Amino acid sequence: MSTMTTATEWYFLCVNAGSSSLKLALYRFGADGIERRTGSASAVAIGRPEAAIEVGGHTHRQALPDHHTALAALFIALKPERVDAVGHRVVHGGEHTRPEHITPELMDALAALTPLAPLHNPPALAGIRAVAAYLPDTPQVACFDTAFHATLPDVARTLALARRFRERGIRRYGFHGLSYEYIARKLGPQVKGRVVIAHLGNGASLAALRDGRSIDTTMGLTPTGGIPMGTRSGDLDPGVLLHLLREEGLDADGLEHTIDHESGLLGLSGDTSDMAELLALDTPDARLAVALFAYQVKKTIGAYAAALGGLDRLIFTGGIGEHAAAVRAMVCRDLAYLGIELDAAANDAGEQCISAPQAACTVLVMPTDEDAMIARHVFELLETRHAK
Repeated sequence: MSTMTTATEWYFLCVNAGSSSLKLALYRFGADGIERRTGSASAVAIGRPEAAIEVGGHTHRQALPDHHTALAALFIALKPERVDAVGHRVVHGGEHTRPEHITPELMDALAALTPLAPLHNPPALAGIRAVAAYLPDTPQVACFDTAFHATLPDVARTLALARRFRERGIRRYGFHGLSYEYIARKLGPQVKGRVVIAHLGNGASLAALRDGRSIDTTMGLTPTGGIPMGTRSGDLDPGVLLHLLREEGLDADGLEHTIDHESGLLGLSGDTSDMAELLALDTPDARLAVALFAYQVKKTIGAYAAALGGLDRLIFTGGIGEHAAAVRAMVCRDLAYLGIELDAAANDAGEQCISAPQAACTVLVMPTDEDAMIARHVFELLETRHAK
């Protein structure tokens, strides 16, 4: 593997590490500065008997006791001839507001943020360490999901807590920033004005953008906040948490497991967190889960329209946002007063523009690509360093 020696063609590896998964994507940047995806592979169920490697549409079962073993197996599967730099998705960057070269000091700072993203930051750190062991001389870059929301105004980022807690960094950070930034860049000039992006997947959030800058978002101190998600509760009355601690006998670990792994669509339905499966089920609990999810998204769109002073564009992205036409229809129903009117046929067909011709607010369905955004960040950071 080579390190970066030329500005004419660069090869970057993008790493997205989960608690039991590892996803890799390879990108090549030519002299035109355009990213081209050249390969991808993923490892699932790391540390479990059903662990497997997925590459080229094929799945291969094999023992993957840890992220380091998984990385080595993925490299064998991908066979990259060259890697000039590696970019990592890091969910919680705290006060770090731009991509940064990974150093021991940055690793310590990210480890200190683990209590704010216990599901996400530890596997990201494991991925960084695995790459460092496998490619010791290759530069690594951290790209933070929180960075896009550094523009939040004080009224949106501040929680109504005593100053002593606020001074310790307890505030709204917001997440899914790499996805929001990718969509904002893809919108180009259309990002001007009042835009709401709904990133709806197993993890789900919404963001309000004014002229491309985040002015509010649903997730807060941690990625558990906001609207209900696949297995996460979203926002709860704080009294509910106290009740679970005092009356239901949960300790802090039990509470964390309940709100992160047993709630959301899974908790509501009692069967599954998968939206496609919920839409196919004909049970009262499944119907309630779908309806509640759509209602919370709809309610947030209304709130963000108030914050923005109206809406020019509404964007659906993420697995649910891109593929669940029924959910998009439920969300947009009765929002004509905001200028939102869907073309039912376009929505059912999954076309990019699904708003009716007469609608004042343009509604779009856009695929997101966090890996491409990571690759772009690595390119821009290293290109700047290389030019100096």
